[in-house]
Amino acid sequence: MGYGAGAFLLAVGLILALAVQDNINGVDLTMVGWILAGVGALVLVLAAVTWNSGRRHRTVATVTHADGTQTVEDRRASDY
Repeated sequence: MGYGAGAFLLAVGLILALAVQDNINGVDLTMVGWILAGVGALVLVLAAVTWNSGRRHRTVATVTHADGTQTVEDRRASDY
């Protein structure tokens, strides 16, 4: 699921929660709408976090000096 699915669930949920006035026996359409809107918002947030975390990377460099000692350098950077 990505941005499209999250936006779709959010839109359908808000339409059900705020605009639909029909009744179905045993089903509260307003509550179903709020649940779908919440799930859609959660999907949007998770998609943003997931896509953003993939842009960060870590580089580790090990340098061996002439006397045999080693130095480890850890770099964290983001690609914009």
